[in-house]
Amino acid sequence: MPITVTSRDSALTIALSGEIDHQVAREMMDSITDAIATRLPAQLVLDLSGVTFMDSSGIAVLLRARRQLAHSGGALRVVNIPAQARRVLDAAGIGRLISLD
Repeated sequence: MPITVTSRDSALTIALSGEIDHQVAREMMDSITDAIATRLPAQLVLDLSGVTFMDSSGIAVLLRARRQLAHSGGALRVVNIPAQARRVLDAAGIGRLISLD
């Protein structure tokens, strides 16, 4: 579950890769939570270009990040969403809550 974190000004970008399923979701959530708590970004961009599979556990990862950012007044944007992950997010209606690009 490789995660790459880059920071520029008040924006934080986290690139996720591999499978986002129940086996890695908790660790992924913890890594994202730590990055947000450490940097307190005004905007978090989650780059899913390296994601090969996502199930409902991926939705939980995104919603947790959104909730944590909301507490600090930050915004979440998800970019470079692969087709399979897009289908999961669209089926759940996540686009109504999170900016999906």
